[in-house]
Amino acid sequence: MARTGADTPRERYRAQVREEVKAHAWEQIATAGASALSVNAIAKRMGMSGPALYRYFAGRDELITELVRDAYRSLADTLGAAAAEGADLAGLAHALRDWALADPQRYFLIYGTPVPGYRAPEDTTAIADEVMRTLVDACAALAPAGADTPEAPFTTHLLGRDWAGEQPAPPEVLHRFLAFWTRLHGVLSLELAGHFTGMGFRPGLLFEAELASLLTPRF
Repeated sequence: MARTGADTPRERYRAQVREEVKAHAWEQIATAGASALSVNAIAKRMGMSGPALYRYFAGRDELITELVRDAYRSLADTLGAAAAEGADLAGLAHALRDWALADPQRYFLIYGTPVPGYRAPEDTTAIADEVMRTLVDACAALAPAGADTPEAPFTTHLLGRDWAGEQPAPPEVLHRFLAFWTRLHGVLSLELAGHFTGMGFRPGLLFEAELASLLTPRF
């Protein structure tokens, strides 16, 4: 019986080489950052010529795109699995932090400083949206603020906007999501970049304090 698609030896070899290229790319990123990523340097490391490696990745941008997709896919799967097991917003926050601490360079590739000259294709946002939808849903499950709580101007500003796909979220939920997203990412980014080093406190406790504040319904 004839082999087809990824079942053929050629396709399996191609997939293997692409994975090896990506492994070397992550090593480069960990050493010098994504902006220093060099396909030619990876080819040399693998004992190949630059043109030979371009048969597997058309260039640096295609390679970065694959790494971005892999990173988003990993986070989306991590949060999706946690949510499927019943994790609430606090549980998802801990899953996010554990994921980031496990591989800071992967975190910084998608949430750090953009790579100069690189523009991610639109299809990568579909995976990023999975992450956002999981967190928006968790924010929606929190107890709402009391009826006598004044509506914040930014909440009103969010009327008509949505990132929850087929299940639109009210503006107060989106406000809560954005507060969660920005504050916890702020703590994570500073921690992973080493900015808390020497300040004499445990970043994990600051993360917990911010999370506890966010879980108190105010909007």
